[in-house]
Amino acid sequence: MERRNFVKKATLLGGAALTASFAGEAFAGNLSNASQFKLKYAPGIDMFSASVGSKDFASNLQFIKDQGFRAVFDNDFPKRSKEDQDAIANLLTKLGLEFGPYVLYADFSKESMVLKDENILKMLKERIEVAKEIKKRTGYFMALMVPGRYSQNVAWDYQAANVIDNLRELSAMAQTEGIVIVLEPLNLYDHPGLFLSGSPQAYMICRAVNSPGCKIIFDVYHQQITEGNIIPNLKRCWSEIGTMHCGDNPGRKEPTTGEINYRGVFKFLYDKGYNGAICMEHGKSKPGKEGDQAVIDAYRFCDNF
Repeated sequence: MERRNFVKKATLLGGAALTASFAGEAFAGNLSNASQFKLKYAPGIDMFSASVGSKDFASNLQFIKDQGFRAVFDNDFPKRSKEDQDAIANLLTKLGLEFGPYVLYADFSKESMVLKDENILKMLKERIEVAKEIKKRTGYFMALMVPGRYSQNVAWDYQAANVIDNLRELSAMAQTEGIVIVLEPLNLYDHPGLFLSGSPQAYMICRAVNSPGCKIIFDVYHQQITEGNIIPNLKRCWSEIGTMHCGDNPGRKEPTTGEINYRGVFKFLYDKGYNGAICMEHGKSKPGKEGDQAVIDAYRFCDNF
């Protein structure tokens, strides 16, 4: 048998075996949707709207609760009307669901925190005022910020110092209302040109800012692409991690669709006593209701440790 045919056959057989193993375990009786997940995996508010049949907040949040999820997230929360924000917050309180971080500032087209510019700092402070207003009404306190693009005209270390200086001012302002700025490193393949791309870099910045109001969003999808070595890097920057995002790689779909051992990652977080949201910031491998169920089954499988 030619080597390429042997490898192809072996790969297909191996994939079939893994698929069969996943399917058998995912649908086992002890993985019923009636039980709560061990960790606070947080779907988007309308992630399962195909199964619900509408995008109505109440119906979707009830469905999420009924599947055993313990949290939700909504990147666009600041863009919603105050009426919708209040309605969502009231429903989450009623259902006992927690709320993950929202996006407060993430302009990928501009150099922002990397510059020492009073107009830029003023704009960023205005964003913090938005976060303070949201916190007063809803209690939600984790606000995601991205430092923006790096500059071609300023030495890298000056840019790093500017990011640190800007974040010292912003986090001091945020702390007055108990707000935590969470910085998200984003991989440079999907987002070329951004300043912040790695967890070691984010760790250094947060240590230099030295504030409980400035922490890291560790997005496992992005960091698998940027650096890999997920659990050792989680250990190294653990003191500065504020919250988590997840998605498998390649493809940025639900766990089990790519190369990341999410059962191992989730067990590590559980053993460390992580009690925050893990935002399910990814797509679905299948459309419609079938895709919704595939996502739920994947988390049941990975939560079974």
